[in-house]
Order: sequence, then structure tokens, then C-alpha cells
Amino acid sequence: MRRYLVKFAATAAAVVALMVPPALACTGITLIATDGTLVYGRTMEWGSFDLGSRLVVVPRGHDYVSQMADGSAGMSWTGVYGVVGLDGLDKDVILDGMNEKGLTAGIFYHPGFAEYRDFDPARATRTLNALDVAQYLLTTAATLAEARAAMADVDVVGVVEPAIGLAPPIHLMLTDPSGARMVIEFVGKEVQIYDAPLGVITNSPTYDWHMTNMRNYVNLSAVAWPDRKIEDLDFKPLGGGSGLIGLPGDFTPPSRFVRAVAFTQTARPTPDGTETMYELFRILDNFNVPLGASEGSGPDKTEGMRSSTIWTTAYDTRDLVLQYHTMHDRRVRQVDMKAIDFDTLTEYLRMPLDIEKTQDILDVTPEI
Repeated sequence: MRRYLVKFAATAAAVVALMVPPALACTGITLIATDGTLVYGRTMEWGSFDLGSRLVVVPRGHDYVSQMADGSAGMSWTGVYGVVGLDGLDKDVILDGMNEKGLTAGIFYHPGFAEYRDFDPARATRTLNALDVAQYLLTTAATLAEARAAMADVDVVGVVEPAIGLAPPIHLMLTDPSGARMVIEFVGKEVQIYDAPLGVITNSPTYDWHMTNMRNYVNLSAVAWPDRKIEDLDFKPLGGGSGLIGLPGDFTPPSRFVRAVAFTQTARPTPDGTETMYELFRILDNFNVPLGASEGSGPDKTEGMRSSTIWTTAYDTRDLVLQYHTMHDRRVRQVDMKAIDFDTLTEYLRMPLDIEKTQDILDVTPEI
């Protein structure tokens, strides 16, 4: 019996380690303004090393070829829509972005549960490297319905990324201006697509598990608990927030999922996209991860980093605006896609997220 208990404990520990890798704690949320504007945003956590992300502007008509693990060519396509987003690892791989139709897509880590198909050379022309899925959908689909249809006859395979030594296990959340949201996962070597009405995503386990887990927190409320009288004693809540007692506060994906739902469902009403992006940044500030709380094991490659939350984005899917801030400078910067002439843009543009890696501070000391 003792041997089985030890074996069970070891197995449980391994499962937990797969579910909650400490360096990878990205959180994605959505909010909808009273005028119907959907705003999507997320944090990008990577506590092992700096991802080297850049701001990218992708023209229409750009040609793509998805590379397979053996170096051969997989699926190829020509982009239909221009895209603005952020990449990583100094590669032209979009990790988070929005196209000119207001479709957004974000890649999130999904360790222990993402399982891709085996590469079949006979289907090479219909096979995508997992890290190419976001840019494939952003450059070819205008709506979630089109994105769903585009995934119907695509094989998704894993290709080892040298920077991390494995094929990145991922899943994605997509939104469009209609207010619809969905999650794409790769489970049991099959593509699983879920409607995501709560508009929240974190990491492992699978999306349907997170939704089932929400049933454990149906008691949470933005309304304070009422006073209670026990015997001759009156008990009152110690302060505001008593309705959210029991809200988990750790960095694990299940806890962050619950918090993200609680915060987005109780967010103040906002009239339009601009004010809603402000509210989205305010909520995502609750999910910033300190560098010391999230490093992975192995050699320390964090020199020069200030946070495990490398960058945070917000997208107005109606007004076609991207805003972001970084671990080096929390000043919000903006890209207005409407001001980009995609009719004449021909080059793939890559720009640093930070012109200077220092906090922009306005000195308001009065001159006396």
C-alpha cells in the first residue's frame, strides 16, 4: 500500500508540474463596451529569458511557407489581410495580433495537454507548424466562422524550437468584432474548438476543464455578505470585498482563470473602446508576475529583465487600435491600423517594442 501511495504522489506531482510551469503564466481576457465594442488583451509571461518580441506590421499579399521538423515545406499560403501584432524569439512568428478586419488571435502555452498530429508527408500541403496557426488565421480569415472553417482540413504538427528545446505546446484564443470568442486546442492529436463566452484563457489543463472548475466558485459575488447575528453577537464583514472571499490568489492557471472571470464579470461599465482598453489594462495589472516568482529551472538567463510579465496588449476590434506596455516602460503606446495604408504597404515591418528600455517618467516638480 505504501508503495502505491508513493507512486500516486509522484504521479500527482508530475501532473501538477505539467499543469503549472512556473515561468509561463499568460492570461487573456475580453471586455465588451456598452456600445458593443469588443476589446481583447493579454499578458505575456515568460520568466526564463527575454523573448525578444518586436512590434510587427504585416502587409497583404505576404507569402508564407510553414517549415516542418525535417526541414521540408509544409503548407504555403498568401496572406489576404494586413496584420499588426507582436512576435517572439526574433522570428516572424506572430504570438499575438489583430488583422484589418478586427479578428484577433493570441498564442498561450499549454504544457502537458497539447498533443499534435504526426507529420504525414502525403498531407504536407495541408500541414501547419503549431506556431504558424495564429498568423495563418490572422492573414486569411475575417471572422471566427471563417477561422473555424479554415481549421477543418488542416493538420497541426509540433516542430522543436531550439530556444526551448521542444515543440512549443500551445493553444489559442480568437475574437472578432461581433463579440464572439473561441478557443482552439490540440488534444489527443485532434483540433478541439470551443466557444468561449466568458472570453478568458490561461494555460493548462484544457479549456473544458477550466469551465467545469468554475462551478466550484459559483458562490463568488461582487456584493458584500450581509451582517449575521449568532446568539447575542453581531458579526459584520471586516471591509469591502467579502463577497469574493475564497477567490484564489496564486499564479497557477486554474486560479488565474477564476480570478480573470471574476474581475471581467464585475468590471465597471465602459462606454466605448478607448475607455474599455483602459479598464482592461487595469484588470490585467492584477496578473503581473514578479521575476522572482516565476523563473523556471536551469541556467539563469534573466539578466536585463525586470519582470516575468514581458508585455501586455489591448486591442480595440472595432476601431482597429493596438495598445501595449512592456516590462521596461509602462507608458501605453498605440498603433492605429486605420492610419496604415495596406493598399500600398509591401514590406514586412519589424520595430522594437521599446525605443529605450527605461521607464518614461514625466517630471511635474513645480518651479519655485
